[in-house]
Amino acid sequence: MIDVAFLVDTMAQLLAALPTTIALMVSSVALGGVLAAGLTTMRLSGRPIYVGMARAYVFVFRGSPLLIQLFLIYYGLAQFDAVRASPFWLLMRYPFGCATLALALCTAAYTSEIFRGGVQAVPRREVEAARACGMSGWLLLRRIVAPLALRQALPAYSNELILMVKSTTLAGLVTVWEVTGVAQRIIASTYRTGEVFLCAATIYLALNFLIARGAASLEYRLSAHRRPMLPNLNPNPSPRHAE
Repeated sequence: MIDVAFLVDTMAQLLAALPTTIALMVSSVALGGVLAAGLTTMRLSGRPIYVGMARAYVFVFRGSPLLIQLFLIYYGLAQFDAVRASPFWLLMRYPFGCATLALALCTAAYTSEIFRGGVQAVPRREVEAARACGMSGWLLLRRIVAPLALRQALPAYSNELILMVKSTTLAGLVTVWEVTGVAQRIIASTYRTGEVFLCAATIYLALNFLIARGAASLEYRLSAHRRPMLPNLNPNPSPRHAE
C-alpha cells in the first residue's frame, strides 16, 4: 500500500533542494556559454594555433567522463599550492563551486560545437545580402548571423540544457545537496529506494518539461518566416483596403 504521508514528506524535502539544482544548472550553463562562445570564435578564426587549441579542449572534455572531471577538480586540484594561492581558490574551496566549474567546462565543449554548427549553417547568401545593404561587424552579427545561428542551434542546445539538468545529479557525490544528493541521504536513513527516486524523477521530469516547452516556444517564434501565410478570408474588404 502506498504511504502517502512518506511521499509527501519526501517530496517536500526534495523540493527544498530544488533551488540548489536550478542554481547549479543555471550557473554552469552561463559560465559554459561564455567559454563556448570563446571556443567557437577560436574555431572559426581560421588561425591554426587557435583552431588547434579549441579542438584539443573539445577533445579532452568530450572524450573523458564528467564524473572523472568532477573528481579531478574537487579532489585533485586542491593538492597544488599554486591553485590554493590563486584567485580561483575562492570558487574551488566550496563543493558548489567545484561542481559548477566541472559542469561548465564540460558543457562548454559540447556547446561550442553546437554554436559552431549553427553559425556554419547560416546561408551565405543571407550574409552577402546583408553586406550589400551596408551591414558589417557587430551589426551583421546582431541582426543576421546570431538570430539565424540561434534558430539552427536551438534544437541541439535545448537537448544540452536537459542533459545539464541530469548531469547535476553527480554533484551529490561531492557533498552538494541538490535533489539527488538529498534523495540519497533520505534513502540512507529509510532504505526506501523506490519511493524516493520516484519523487526525484518526477521533479526532474517536470523541470525538463519546462525547458523543452520553453525551447519549443522560442523555436516557434524564431521560425515565423517558415510558416505559410494565411490567405485573406474577408470577402468584403473595407473601403480603405479597397483603395
